[in-house]
Amino acid sequence: MTDEHPFPLKDRSPRPKGNASGRIGRTSRSADSPQLAGASEVLHTLIREFECLPGIGRKTAERLAYYVLRVPVDEAMKLAYAIRDVKKTLRNCKTCFHITETQECTICSDLERDSSTICVVEQSKDVYAIEASGSYRGKYHVLLGAFAPLDGVVPGDLTIEPLLGRVRQGGVEEVILATNANFEGDGTALLVSEKLKAIPEVRVTRLARGMPSGSHLEHVSRTIVSDALEGRREMHDS
Repeated sequence: MTDEHPFPLKDRSPRPKGNASGRIGRTSRSADSPQLAGASEVLHTLIREFECLPGIGRKTAERLAYYVLRVPVDEAMKLAYAIRDVKKTLRNCKTCFHITETQECTICSDLERDSSTICVVEQSKDVYAIEASGSYRGKYHVLLGAFAPLDGVVPGDLTIEPLLGRVRQGGVEEVILATNANFEGDGTALLVSEKLKAIPEVRVTRLARGMPSGSHLEHVSRTIVSDALEGRREMHDS
Protein backbone atom coordinates (compact mmCIF):
# COMPACT_ATOMS: atom_id res chain seq x y z
CA MET A 1 0.00 0.00 0.00
CA THR A 2 1.49 3.32 -1.01
CA ASP A 3 0.54 6.89 -0.17
CA GLU A 4 1.45 8.11 -3.64
CA HIS A 5 -1.25 10.39 -4.96
CA PRO A 6 -2.82 9.67 -8.37
CA PHE A 7 -2.17 13.32 -9.25
CA PRO A 8 1.55 13.94 -8.52
CA LEU A 9 2.71 17.46 -7.75
CA LYS A 10 2.98 19.14 -11.15
CA ASP A 11 1.61 21.88 -13.39
CA ARG A 12 -0.99 20.95 -15.98
CA SER A 13 -1.49 24.48 -17.27
CA PRO A 14 -1.21 25.06 -21.02
CA ARG A 15 2.38 25.21 -22.17
CA PRO A 16 3.80 28.49 -23.44
CA LYS A 17 3.37 28.94 -27.18
CA GLY A 18 6.31 27.87 -29.28
CA ASN A 19 7.63 25.56 -26.58
CA ALA A 20 7.69 22.03 -27.94
CA SER A 21 9.31 20.35 -24.94
CA GLY A 22 7.65 18.93 -21.87
CA ARG A 23 8.98 21.44 -19.35
CA ILE A 24 7.39 24.79 -18.68
CA GLY A 25 9.58 27.63 -19.82
CA ARG A 26 12.25 25.37 -21.36
CA THR A 27 14.31 26.87 -24.14
CA SER A 28 16.38 25.28 -26.84
CA ARG A 29 19.70 23.71 -25.88
CA SER A 30 21.08 23.77 -29.41
CA ALA A 31 22.79 26.57 -31.29
CA ASP A 32 20.38 29.10 -29.72
CA SER A 33 22.37 28.80 -26.48
CA PRO A 34 26.04 28.77 -27.46
CA GLN A 35 28.55 27.78 -24.80
CA LEU A 36 30.57 30.64 -23.34
CA ALA A 37 34.16 30.69 -24.57
CA GLY A 38 36.37 29.07 -21.98
CA ALA A 39 33.48 28.22 -19.60
CA SER A 40 33.53 24.82 -17.95
CA GLU A 41 30.88 22.31 -18.87
CA VAL A 42 29.65 22.32 -15.27
CA LEU A 43 29.06 26.09 -15.36
CA HIS A 44 27.48 25.86 -18.80
CA THR A 45 25.10 23.17 -17.52
CA LEU A 46 24.03 25.41 -14.64
CA ILE A 47 23.39 28.28 -17.07
CA ARG A 48 21.27 26.04 -19.28
CA GLU A 49 19.23 24.85 -16.28
CA PHE A 50 18.57 28.42 -15.15
CA GLU A 51 17.57 29.23 -18.72
CA CYS A 52 14.85 26.59 -18.47
CA LEU A 53 13.04 28.58 -15.77
CA PRO A 54 9.98 30.61 -16.85
CA GLY A 55 10.85 34.21 -17.70
CA ILE A 56 14.62 33.62 -17.53
CA GLY A 57 16.57 34.50 -20.67
CA ARG A 58 20.15 33.73 -21.56
CA LYS A 59 21.69 36.85 -20.00
CA THR A 60 19.74 36.48 -16.75
CA ALA A 61 20.67 32.79 -16.59
CA GLU A 62 24.33 33.72 -16.92
CA ARG A 63 24.04 36.33 -14.13
CA LEU A 64 22.37 33.81 -11.82
CA ALA A 65 24.99 31.17 -12.55
CA TYR A 66 27.88 33.55 -11.86
CA TYR A 67 26.13 34.70 -8.69
CA VAL A 68 26.01 31.10 -7.46
CA LEU A 69 29.67 30.76 -8.41
CA ARG A 70 30.63 33.85 -6.37
CA VAL A 71 28.71 33.26 -3.12
CA PRO A 72 30.13 31.11 -0.29
CA VAL A 73 29.48 27.39 -0.48
CA ASP A 74 27.00 27.40 2.45
CA GLU A 75 24.91 30.12 0.77
CA ALA A 76 24.78 28.22 -2.51
CA MET A 77 23.90 24.99 -0.72
CA LYS A 78 20.96 26.69 1.02
CA LEU A 79 19.44 27.18 -2.43
CA ALA A 80 20.24 23.62 -3.44
CA TYR A 81 18.76 22.18 -0.24
CA ALA A 82 15.65 24.36 -0.57
CA ILE A 83 15.02 23.01 -4.06
CA ARG A 84 15.66 19.45 -2.86
CA ASP A 85 13.28 19.82 0.10
CA VAL A 86 10.50 21.23 -2.08
CA LYS A 87 10.65 18.21 -4.37
CA LYS A 88 11.03 15.67 -1.55
CA THR A 89 8.54 16.92 1.04
CA LEU A 90 5.72 18.70 -0.78
CA ARG A 91 2.71 16.84 -2.13
CA ASN A 92 -0.89 17.47 -3.12
CA CYS A 93 -3.52 17.40 -0.37
CA LYS A 94 -5.51 14.18 -0.58
CA THR A 95 -8.76 16.15 -0.44
CA CYS A 96 -8.35 19.44 -2.31
CA PHE A 97 -4.97 18.95 -4.08
CA HIS A 98 -3.49 22.12 -2.59
CA ILE A 99 0.25 21.98 -1.85
CA THR A 100 1.03 20.58 1.58
CA GLU A 101 3.71 18.72 3.54
CA THR A 102 1.21 16.28 5.05
CA GLN A 103 -1.61 14.09 3.78
CA GLU A 104 -4.15 16.88 4.28
CA CYS A 105 -3.54 20.63 4.04
CA THR A 106 -4.21 23.02 6.92
CA ILE A 107 -7.26 24.49 5.18
CA CYS A 108 -9.00 21.14 4.76
CA SER A 109 -8.20 20.14 8.33
CA ASP A 110 -9.42 23.46 9.77
CA LEU A 111 -12.78 22.72 11.42
CA GLU A 112 -13.62 26.43 11.53
CA ARG A 113 -13.67 26.73 7.73
CA ASP A 114 -17.05 26.64 5.98
CA SER A 115 -17.33 23.19 4.40
CA SER A 116 -20.53 24.08 2.57
CA THR A 117 -18.63 26.20 0.04
CA ILE A 118 -15.86 25.04 -2.29
CA CYS A 119 -13.83 27.51 -4.32
CA VAL A 120 -12.38 25.87 -7.44
CA VAL A 121 -9.06 27.27 -8.70
CA GLU A 122 -6.51 26.22 -11.29
CA GLN A 123 -3.33 26.24 -9.19
CA SER A 124 -2.21 26.47 -5.58
CA LYS A 125 -0.90 29.98 -6.20
CA ASP A 126 -4.54 31.01 -6.74
CA VAL A 127 -5.37 29.74 -3.25
CA TYR A 128 -2.68 32.00 -1.81
CA ALA A 129 -4.07 34.98 -3.75
CA ILE A 130 -7.60 34.47 -2.45
CA GLU A 131 -6.42 33.80 1.10
CA ALA A 132 -4.45 37.06 1.03
CA SER A 133 -7.71 38.95 0.49
CA GLY A 134 -9.06 37.67 3.82
CA SER A 135 -12.57 37.65 2.37
CA TYR A 136 -13.15 33.90 1.98
CA ARG A 137 -13.51 31.29 4.74
CA GLY A 138 -14.65 28.24 2.80
CA LYS A 139 -12.76 25.27 1.40
CA TYR A 140 -10.88 24.93 -1.90
CA HIS A 141 -10.34 22.53 -4.75
CA VAL A 142 -7.26 22.84 -6.98
CA LEU A 143 -7.68 21.52 -10.52
CA LEU A 144 -3.91 21.38 -11.15
CA GLY A 145 -4.28 23.12 -14.47
CA ALA A 146 -6.73 24.38 -17.07
CA PHE A 147 -8.60 22.61 -19.87
CA ALA A 148 -6.65 23.23 -23.09
CA PRO A 149 -6.99 20.39 -25.63
CA LEU A 150 -4.79 22.12 -28.21
CA ASP A 151 -1.97 22.05 -25.65
CA GLY A 152 -2.64 18.45 -24.69
CA VAL A 153 -4.47 19.19 -21.42
CA VAL A 154 -7.69 17.16 -21.38
CA PRO A 155 -10.36 16.76 -18.65
CA GLY A 156 -8.73 13.56 -17.42
CA ASP A 157 -5.57 15.52 -16.58
CA LEU A 158 -7.49 17.71 -14.14
CA THR A 159 -8.95 16.83 -10.73
CA ILE A 160 -12.57 17.26 -11.86
CA GLU A 161 -13.69 13.77 -10.87
CA PRO A 162 -12.37 14.11 -7.29
CA LEU A 163 -14.25 17.43 -7.09
CA LEU A 164 -17.49 15.76 -8.18
CA GLY A 165 -16.87 13.06 -5.60
CA ARG A 166 -16.53 15.66 -2.85
CA VAL A 167 -19.76 17.35 -3.89
CA ARG A 168 -21.67 14.07 -4.12
CA GLN A 169 -20.74 13.25 -0.54
CA GLY A 170 -23.16 15.96 0.54
CA GLY A 171 -22.90 19.06 2.67
CA VAL A 172 -21.75 21.29 -0.20
CA GLU A 173 -24.20 24.08 -1.01
CA GLU A 174 -22.13 26.23 -3.39
CA VAL A 175 -19.23 25.71 -5.76
CA ILE A 176 -17.43 28.92 -6.76
CA LEU A 177 -15.57 28.68 -10.07
CA ALA A 178 -12.53 30.91 -9.64
CA THR A 179 -10.58 29.91 -12.75
CA ASN A 180 -8.63 32.57 -14.61
CA ALA A 181 -10.44 35.15 -16.74
CA ASN A 182 -8.96 33.98 -20.03
CA PHE A 183 -9.84 31.54 -22.82
CA GLU A 184 -8.58 28.44 -20.99
CA GLY A 185 -10.06 29.54 -17.66
CA ASP A 186 -13.48 30.23 -19.17
CA GLY A 187 -13.43 26.88 -20.95
CA THR A 188 -12.49 25.12 -17.74
CA ALA A 189 -15.28 26.85 -15.82
CA LEU A 190 -17.80 25.85 -18.49
CA LEU A 191 -16.58 22.25 -18.41
CA VAL A 192 -16.82 22.00 -14.61
CA SER A 193 -20.24 23.70 -14.51
CA GLU A 194 -21.58 21.22 -17.07
CA LYS A 195 -20.37 18.33 -14.93
CA LEU A 196 -21.98 19.84 -11.82
CA LYS A 197 -25.39 20.09 -13.52
CA ALA A 198 -25.87 16.45 -12.59
CA ILE A 199 -25.99 17.57 -8.95
CA PRO A 200 -28.88 20.10 -9.06
CA GLU A 201 -28.97 20.81 -5.32
CA VAL A 202 -25.58 22.56 -5.57
CA ARG A 203 -25.40 26.23 -6.54
CA VAL A 204 -22.64 26.96 -9.09
CA THR A 205 -21.27 30.52 -9.28
CA ARG A 206 -18.43 32.25 -11.15
CA LEU A 207 -16.18 35.02 -9.88
CA ALA A 208 -17.45 38.44 -10.94
CA ARG A 209 -15.50 40.41 -13.52
CA GLY A 210 -15.62 44.10 -14.21
CA MET A 211 -14.37 47.53 -13.26
CA PRO A 212 -11.47 47.59 -10.80
CA SER A 213 -12.10 49.72 -7.73
CA GLY A 214 -10.95 53.31 -8.22
CA SER A 215 -10.60 53.02 -12.01
CA HIS A 216 -11.88 55.38 -14.73
CA LEU A 217 -13.83 54.18 -17.75
CA GLU A 218 -11.57 56.00 -20.19
CA HIS A 219 -8.55 54.03 -18.94
CA VAL A 220 -10.17 50.58 -18.87
CA SER A 221 -9.95 48.09 -21.74
CA ARG A 222 -13.01 47.21 -23.80
CA THR A 223 -12.95 43.63 -22.52
CA ILE A 224 -13.20 44.75 -18.89
CA VAL A 225 -16.01 47.20 -19.71
CA SER A 226 -17.87 44.41 -21.53
CA ASP A 227 -17.48 42.06 -18.57
CA ALA A 228 -18.66 44.80 -16.20
CA LEU A 229 -21.81 45.38 -18.25
CA GLU A 230 -22.61 41.67 -18.43
CA GLY A 231 -22.03 41.24 -14.71
CA ARG A 232 -23.98 44.30 -13.60
CA ARG A 233 -26.27 43.98 -10.58
CA GLU A 234 -29.15 45.84 -9.05
CA MET A 235 -28.62 48.80 -6.77
CA HIS A 236 -29.98 48.19 -3.26
CA ASP A 237 -30.73 50.73 -0.61
CA SER A 238 -28.19 50.57 2.19
